[in-house]
Amino acid sequence: MALAITDATFEEVVLKSDKPVMVDFWAAWCGPCRMVGPIIDEISTEYEGKAVIGKVDVDANQEFAAKYGVRNIPTVLVFQNGEVVGRQVGVAPKQTYADSLDALL
Repeated sequence: MALAITDATFEEVVLKSDKPVMVDFWAAWCGPCRMVGPIIDEISTEYEGKAVIGKVDVDANQEFAAKYGVRNIPTVLVFQNGEVVGRQVGVAPKQTYADSLDALL
């Protein structure tokens, strides 16, 4: 299961991580988000110990969604050393997400 990330934990979990971090910005009412959710959960299992995989509910946590210009959901951002190094807007195949992590490992 992907880690639930909030505005309060974002800096510690994402920006200060020594591993690559994938963050799914989503909302419960978003149909395409429900398609991406299970993919992100699968990736979190497969990359356990190698990368941090998390989700931010944009309805409850708007600070970092706004900071990183997330205007459409789902948006998946990949961070390394506190910097955004990848962005996928909308639904993509699982391999697209895996490839963005593999490039950093």
